[in-house]
Amino acid sequence: MSVLLDSLAAGFKGNDARRAALDATLATGLPGPRSEAWKYTSLRALERRSFVVPQADTAVDADLLAAIPAPRLVFVNGRLSAALSDAGATVAGLSIGTLADAGTLPQIDNRDDAVFARLNGALARDGASISIEAGARVETPVHLVFVGAPAEGDLAWHLRHHITLGEGASLTLVEHHLDAGAHRHLDNTVISVRVADRAELHHVRLQHRGNGATSFLRTDAELQTASVYTRVDVEAGGALSRHELDVRLLGDDARLTANGVLLAGGRAHVDTRLGIRHIAKNTACELKWRGIGDQRGRVVFHGGITIDAGADGTDARLSNKNLLLSPTAEIDTQPVLVIHADEVQAAHGATVGQLDPGALFYLRSRGLPAPDAQRLLTAAFVREPLSTITDPALRAHAEAGLDRVLSGLALV
Repeated sequence: MSVLLDSLAAGFKGNDARRAALDATLATGLPGPRSEAWKYTSLRALERRSFVVPQADTAVDADLLAAIPAPRLVFVNGRLSAALSDAGATVAGLSIGTLADAGTLPQIDNRDDAVFARLNGALARDGASISIEAGARVETPVHLVFVGAPAEGDLAWHLRHHITLGEGASLTLVEHHLDAGAHRHLDNTVISVRVADRAELHHVRLQHRGNGATSFLRTDAELQTASVYTRVDVEAGGALSRHELDVRLLGDDARLTANGVLLAGGRAHVDTRLGIRHIAKNTACELKWRGIGDQRGRVVFHGGITIDAGADGTDARLSNKNLLLSPTAEIDTQPVLVIHADEVQAAHGATVGQLDPGALFYLRSRGLPAPDAQRLLTAAFVREPLSTITDPALRAHAEAGLDRVLSGLALV
């Protein structure tokens, strides 16, 4: 048994179901290189570390959140901060709260390799609960903010969130993952998303952790008839960041658009794993992902699409393009398409390369220094997935965050 699991299980208190989930995890242990889902992400260094549960609220400077408007829920080191949260004005049909017992949330598919999701099921005690009543059209974006802050020792927290949209409802949800200082904490989170018939959820996730943070996130989404789920993920920080996005298109004519940008500089390890399953008829997904590896950074991407038998009329498309900006960086990409139906349209592709020498020469011939020319081309490359963000202010915020990260790349 690893030091990591021992430390996370210490002081466990819970019901029989939680105990069973924890015992199953302890018996299985952490996945190793023989696990197909983890072959490119080693946990050896992590399993030798120990963590403690946050015991007290941590104060952070409110100026850190100055650019994030209400309504917002703020969690600092895994604990809700009432002082920094702001419910804003009352919005008809919108309910924002927290969960005292995460065990009341819907069950998710805990595969054999879903160690951290099982840990979350056993150890999570709180999280956000956001629900939209049927027919409610919420125009103001709702913000979930997760802040890592320095503390005594290395902390670990487990949050479980639930997002529910009723029939015909609409919502824009924005996740912010950021730091208030250097730390080496572990964040293990599961988000359940349920989108009812003809509802629309627009979801933006901005992850800008410091270079010592470790993050494991599982997003589990279910889409019903004629629903629309549009999301953009920006992964731009952390020592180790892994996101598993599992989406099941359960209702006819459901639509998914999931784009993302993966940036790994320094010694960062950024791992994203998509599991998109088409179950109903005439469903569609469009997945556009861009990755950049710089210095000794490593980007891992798995784009899995499964079209079940009977899911006729499916239209599924995946594009994953990547740039290597350093000879010591690494990018591993694995597009996977499994089709069990006959009448479908499906395409997938992945590339790994470098910046176009011709474009670089053109910009340099116009007087731009080499680093500036590289940043200009790189910025254009990563901006494409952000095109689905229709809110101008939100898109500008996301682009500004990308620009800050790109300015720190070691371009030559």
